[in-house]
Amino acid sequence: MPTVALPTRDTARAWRDAARGLLAQDIPPDRVLWHRGDRAADLFAEPPEPMPAGGAMTVPKSFVELAETVCWHSDPERFARLYALLWRLRESRARMTDTADPALSRLREMEKSVRRDKHKMKAFLRFREIDASGPRRRFAAWFEPAHFIAEPLAPFFARRFGDMDWIIVTPDLTLRFTGGEIAFEDGQSRPPLPDDATEELWTTYFRNIFNPARLKVKAMQAEMPRKYWKNLPEAAAIPDMIATAEERARRMQAAAPTLAPARAARITERLRMDQQTPPPADDLDALHRQAAGCERCALYRDATQVVMGEGPRDAPLMVVGEQPGDQEDLAGRPFVGPAGQLFDRIAEEAGLDRSRAFVTNAVKHFKFTPRGKRRIHQKPDAGEVSACRWWLDAERELIRPRLILAMGATAAGALTGRAEGIMKRRGTFEATGDGTPVLLTLHPSYLLRVPNEQAKAAATRDFRGDLALAADWLRDTA
Repeated sequence: MPTVALPTRDTARAWRDAARGLLAQDIPPDRVLWHRGDRAADLFAEPPEPMPAGGAMTVPKSFVELAETVCWHSDPERFARLYALLWRLRESRARMTDTADPALSRLREMEKSVRRDKHKMKAFLRFREIDASGPRRRFAAWFEPAHFIAEPLAPFFARRFGDMDWIIVTPDLTLRFTGGEIAFEDGQSRPPLPDDATEELWTTYFRNIFNPARLKVKAMQAEMPRKYWKNLPEAAAIPDMIATAEERARRMQAAAPTLAPARAARITERLRMDQQTPPPADDLDALHRQAAGCERCALYRDATQVVMGEGPRDAPLMVVGEQPGDQEDLAGRPFVGPAGQLFDRIAEEAGLDRSRAFVTNAVKHFKFTPRGKRRIHQKPDAGEVSACRWWLDAERELIRPRLILAMGATAAGALTGRAEGIMKRRGTFEATGDGTPVLLTLHPSYLLRVPNEQAKAAATRDFRGDLALAADWLRDTA
């Protein structure tokens, strides 16, 4: 039975070369013994022979990355597991995507463990200065990783701490960085390291950034396990900070500043309004009377009046736009301005019965900026849409449409919770929180703003097609 003895340096490359040679000899996994470094030979093992150069075998990139990481795991079976998977990849490269394969799952767990160990070493290794007299300051650190990760991490530490000389000692390997050159030496036991004058300053900083009100001991220990504490200067302060956290949190709460009365009143009122439910209304007239005094957001101050929806009480289709425009604000009725007239015309062309639809807007007051004698439309913000959703939900509850046509991003956001991407989403069906189907389309005002004639014609065709789709859906589900 062939034995493969891998060196303790450059182990991943050595495994790769050996695996290629074994494949070239067509030696199956159960005929190979693997080990790293010097150890007593197995009783039934054959003396190791030089591996021949491996033949060409193409493997998925994901396997190369997996092997490059798992080779540094501390499990003695890691090399055999990798070779067994490589052997099976000769039959099918798709095995690398088989999430139900227990052998692959075990290797993925090992890969994750090595990556986690690398992260911990980067985060919790602490240097102490051992010589400040030369042109380059010298530092030393001790760390006990769970796996053989010192060698693959050497380039990271060389880049990160390239302006000083240092030694990183681990039980398996010692990294020595001098004058920009890195060297590997045998591992050692923990060396005597001097105290560092900056540790007291660092511990003071650590104490001051600690927030006792957000303390979660289990989460903290999961991220910074106790086995690392003995090498962390700040860890000496952790038990006391945990013990006094509750009392410190109470003192912080007692000393917290209070809101100014005016601002506090506005916030309190907003919270109260958000927690209310729409007032019961048996008919649309009652709902309109209730909405006439709406002050849920600041838009009521400048608008002429609230503009609620209109249409048959039993309408199968509800059409929702963005907000009233200038003419709608003056007339007190939705969809009577240029965009509404364009909608009526295209709806007729598409075979959509406008008289059987209930038309309304996501926002019920006109938002604008004065410019001379004109009032220029302004898009409502998320808070205004949220405040007006109260009335839109009340209209939906009364009408109970079979389908809602959402025209534009504001209507889409009010009904589905997501306003972005309306150009890609148009022509598709989504749903409200209660499951009512919502067909997304453009707002007719967009058609009026498109400057390019070709683009306008294309957008108009899309809009007409969406209205025809709504008409067909209503007929098919009648």
